[in-house]
Amino acid sequence: MKSSPALLAAVVAAVLSLAGCKPKPREITSLQRKQAAQLVSEAQFAVTLRDYAKAEDQLAQAVAVCPDDGDTWVSLGSVRVRLGQRDTAKAAYQKALGAFQAAAALDPKDDQARLRQVSALVLLGRVDEARALLAKLREQFPDNRTIRMFADQKQLDNLLADPAFKEISL
Repeated sequence: MKSSPALLAAVVAAVLSLAGCKPKPREITSLQRKQAAQLVSEAQFAVTLRDYAKAEDQLAQAVAVCPDDGDTWVSLGSVRVRLGQRDTAKAAYQKALGAFQAAAALDPKDDQARLRQVSALVLLGRVDEARALLAKLREQFPDNRTIRMFADQKQLDNLLADPAFKEISL
């Protein structure tokens, strides 16, 4: 019995999906990271000039080139808030949270990625989750000076009280 290519492709796809195969994330080259950094720099200059539309365009290009950079996603979200694009800002902040979670998973010692998750949650308006995550981090990493200082110095409360942070939060 001869099998058709379409049937074979369907069987292979079914087997791969059942096996839990995920597509490998594309590798980001150093040249692409430099390109994204240049775009971010141009966007920062545009923000200085209050040209938020240009900044949004530059940052959107940067995250397209380098989608694993949570800080760039945060910048994109903040520019979109300033442009009144709350839905797309929320999507950018969610991408930032995902990027910070991925970075923390890749490097268990990356306390900055963990604390940036807290900030991303606050930007998303999920303050209770941010507090719970910070308490969990304080418990999980009692000897981590950065996390301890962030918690003990009430940096989360400082973020919540900061007018500039309020301006870009959802």
